[in-house]
Amino acid sequence: MKSRSTWLTLLCVTTLLAQNPPAPIAPNEPATPAVPSVKPLEVPARTGSSWEVNLTLEEVIRRVLDNDRDLEVARIVAQEAVLNVNGAKGAYDPILGLNAYHLKSVTPVASLLGGSADGKLTQKQLYADPQLSGNVPWLGGTYALDFASSRQSTDSTFATLNPQFPTSVNLSLTQPLWRGLRFDENRYRLQVARKNVSLSNEQLRQRVIEIVTQAIQAYWEVDYAYRNLAVQIEAVRLAEQQDLSNRRQVKQGILAPVDVIQTQTQISTFQQNVFTAQAGLTRAENVLKQLILANQQDPAWNAALIPTTPLHYENDLPLLSDALQEALKSRPEIAEAKANIDINGLDIRLNREQARPQINAVAKVSAQGLSGRALPFVANPFLTELGLTGTLPAIFPGGYTQSLNNVASGIFPTVQLGVQMSLPIRNRTAVAQVAVSAAEGKRLAAQQQSVEMAVEADVRNALQSLAAARSRLGAAESASKFADEQYQSEQRQLQAGTSSVFLVLQRQTDLISARSREIRAKADLGSALADLDRATARTLISQRIDVVPGVKP
Repeated sequence: MKSRSTWLTLLCVTTLLAQNPPAPIAPNEPATPAVPSVKPLEVPARTGSSWEVNLTLEEVIRRVLDNDRDLEVARIVAQEAVLNVNGAKGAYDPILGLNAYHLKSVTPVASLLGGSADGKLTQKQLYADPQLSGNVPWLGGTYALDFASSRQSTDSTFATLNPQFPTSVNLSLTQPLWRGLRFDENRYRLQVARKNVSLSNEQLRQRVIEIVTQAIQAYWEVDYAYRNLAVQIEAVRLAEQQDLSNRRQVKQGILAPVDVIQTQTQISTFQQNVFTAQAGLTRAENVLKQLILANQQDPAWNAALIPTTPLHYENDLPLLSDALQEALKSRPEIAEAKANIDINGLDIRLNREQARPQINAVAKVSAQGLSGRALPFVANPFLTELGLTGTLPAIFPGGYTQSLNNVASGIFPTVQLGVQMSLPIRNRTAVAQVAVSAAEGKRLAAQQQSVEMAVEADVRNALQSLAAARSRLGAAESASKFADEQYQSEQRQLQAGTSSVFLVLQRQTDLISARSREIRAKADLGSALADLDRATARTLISQRIDVVPGVKP
């Protein structure tokens, strides 16, 4: 029963399907995509670039030398060092002095021999003593010369000259015989000041080299940024041309609409690269503007800087041995290390000098004179008892001029010669200073070796980077040329129907990448040239820069 009902059911279903057959099932095919509309490239104006100015590399270097604040500070330091030399020389400038006064004294007298009948003695004096003293720049000696003269008057009854004019000329010389003979503090300060001039000049040279190298590298970065933006815009143009060609072939039924979608994707990608390159150009310009502009009010902040100097790189690479020799001879860091060692040598010399005993030869020479108005002789029992008649020698009566004549004639000379000695016991302070200076010298010598090692590595790296940059540029130029040939060939094959849009777009991407690598390699070569000049200290020579005209120790 069960099997019979099943067969009846199947029979009914078959009859119904025969009377109403179902619609055939269509294959699962995608819908034909619509051809997208064209979206042309619109490059917006860059922020803060309302006008353009052509800029040469020489102009960049000149402006960075004029406007760099750190460089201005280094110039001031160099000028101060020269002034310090003049200040150290001032230790040998003569010192002119004057000691002058007017004196009146009234002295009580209680003796019959005091020369006063009323119990008081009045004396007046007008005194002047100009002086000239200083240090001798040779052998550490000192001198002092003075000329003393006065006018004295008294009411003493025993005076034979009133007023009288005593005068004297005195010369004192002190000459070290041991400590300070060959070297002393004055000569130390002068030589250190001269070394500091050399040191500050080298520091100025180093700053000039660094800032000029930065400016050159920033210049080539701006040049690269402009060229890279041009390449990315050209990439969009190439993609747009390909898009127009694809659209024509879609209308002709040669290509499918999906091929247009491929080119639109390429255009969008290249447009993104344009905007990225535009932002990179603005950043590169602002870096250069920070180096060359004087302040925030400079109108060039709103200018687009257009590099106009071509890159020259035809010269052969220098030999490593020549580059190292030039760097070790000319690098400011090495000259600074040597100057510090020289200053340390002066410290050691001075400290050793201070540890020696002090032995000085002293000489004093003087000539005196005296004159005055002769008073009438007054009889005095004491003078009569001594047989004195009151007659004065002829060299005394007269005025101030007569006193000067007595000095000039040398009638009353005084000569003194002597030796002064100072023998410190142990003198531990000076001995310790010598040891400290010697230890400092060892440290500076080790530091100089480290500087020389760093310079050697720097030159080797810079030379290798330049060689690699030149080789990379040659390879990049070849790659760009071949990529262009491949792109043109792929286009011809597409026209002949033996290639695809995908391959053409791939060759287009490869061409743009090759051109980008070419201009990047050219900018890197310009930076490598500047870096080698910096490493060998040839920046000032190659750019014809005079660092400190007229500033000499």
